[in-house]
Order: sequence, then structure tokens, then C-alpha cells
Amino acid sequence: MEALGRECHGPVGHGSSATAVQARPDTADDLVPLLYKNFRATLFSQVLALTNHDRQWTEDVVQETMIRAWQHSGTLEREPGMLRGWLLTVARRIVIDGWRNRKVRPQEVALEIPENAESTDRADSSLAALTISRALSELDEKYQSVITETYLAGNTVRQAATILGIPEGTVKSRLYTAMRQLRKALGEMAVR
Repeated sequence: MEALGRECHGPVGHGSSATAVQARPDTADDLVPLLYKNFRATLFSQVLALTNHDRQWTEDVVQETMIRAWQHSGTLEREPGMLRGWLLTVARRIVIDGWRNRKVRPQEVALEIPENAESTDRADSSLAALTISRALSELDEKYQSVITETYLAGNTVRQAATILGIPEGTVKSRLYTAMRQLRKALGEMAVR
């Protein structure tokens, strides 16, 4: 194999590699590395054009072509022009089969959900909002107002204190008490 590699003196895949390919490798396993070395670049560029520059598909075709060369290594003509022609013909046929398979198989399309198709069920969130609203209505007015101004209106404690006309400490303590009562009321409603 080393002797074969030293005899190759030219661009990959062209007639100058004649002596490297004409020498008959001892086994089929020796042929594939030799073919890769001498013809892979030419084969890749030819197949790339046939696959509309799909690099993954091109790699697959080149690999399949080399597998078929390995499978037919006992009957392959070792003359470089013949080998190159055989490899290109096999690769072209693999690509043609691929195009045919793509035409036969239905084209895959991305599943798009139409804008008017609402798939989320809002029943749970509506029920939760109703339950919280009912539990909130059972609280004393002073607790309702601090929850409304902070959690529902999005105000800070300082802003809520200014709006309600009470000290910030009172807002904090009422919030604490209101949340405890609200949790208790919600827990009781869940048990019912």
C-alpha cells in the first residue's frame, strides 16, 4: 500500500494517478482507501452538482458509491479512466434513485396551526380567576384595597400607601394579613 501511495504524483482523480490505481491491491479492503485517495474529490464535486449542492446527501452518495466499489472489488477494472467512469456512473445512478424516491414520497411540510385555531383550554385559568375573585370578595374592605393596589394594579408599597392615604408599614401589615386570609379562604374552597 505504501508503494501505491508513493507512485501517485498528480491531481486527485485525473489520469496522472494511473500507476497508483493500476497496481492491483492485495484485498478489497485495500481498494477503498486507494479510491478515496484518488477519486473522492472528483466524485464529490460531480455529485455535489447533481444533488443541487446538498452536502449531506452528497456525502451519503459518495460513501454509498465507495461501498459498492468495495462490494464489486473482485470484478472492477483497475485502469484509472475505467474506475473513474465506473464510480461516476454508480454515483449518478444513486442520485437518480434518490430523486425518484423524493418524487414518490409525499413532500414533508411543516405543520402550521392557523391563527384562528385556538388550541389552549382556558377553562382552568378562568375557574382559578373566579375562585380567587370570590375568595378576595370575602375579605374585609381594608385588605381588599391593599391587594388591589399592589398585586392587581402593580403599584409599589409606597405608591399604594400614597393612594390609600395610610402609612407604608400599615400597607405591609395589611398585605401580610390579607394574604394569610386569602390562602386560608382558597384552601377552604378547595376542600368543598
